[in-house]
Amino acid sequence: MKAGIHPNYKMVQVTCACGNTFETGSVKKEIRVETCSECHPFYTGRQKFAEAGGRVDRFNKKYGLKDLNAQQQ
Repeated sequence: MKAGIHPNYKMVQVTCACGNTFETGSVKKEIRVETCSECHPFYTGRQKFAEAGGRVDRFNKKYGLKDLNAQQQ
């Protein structure tokens, strides 16, 4: 390995949006993530729904599509 060309690898604190923190190795000073193993639905078994903000309704209205749920009933 050549000396002086590799980044400085160190232990850093990872902070999740849910408030969970843990340590890992990285070349960055600090890492912030949106989901971790404590809040990710795959690991917790709880489903977290993201707010669509009416995007589906705007898409259907823009392209003249009818509501598929209403058609099936």
